[in-house]
Amino acid sequence: MVINVYIATSSGSTSIKKRQQDILSFLNAISIEYEEKDIAANEENRKWMRENVPENCRPTSGNPLPPQIFNDGHYCGDYDAFFEARENNAVYAFLGMTAPPGSKEALAKETA
Repeated sequence: MVINVYIATSSGSTSIKKRQQDILSFLNAISIEYEEKDIAANEENRKWMRENVPENCRPTSGNPLPPQIFNDGHYCGDYDAFFEARENNAVYAFLGMTAPPGSKEALAKETA
């Protein structure tokens, strides 16, 4: 299981940079391994990301923008979906992973 975070290292948008850093910092903080896939430096990464974001998750105009998150080729979501999952203590479910015992997410499942 590989979490891939599609980013743009040379984005001119501070909003995109902050969103990318927010995701990567959070994944590091909870020790989830991931791979960064740079769409600015690698055309194959850009093409793959754009082709694999589901139609219903694409913007009404233009192409999907980073950051976009995938788990073994399965689309998890964009920054907004990640942020919502984080706020609801559901990041592991969002990523298609089992929450480790003792985590807020696992404890929430036990009490539900």
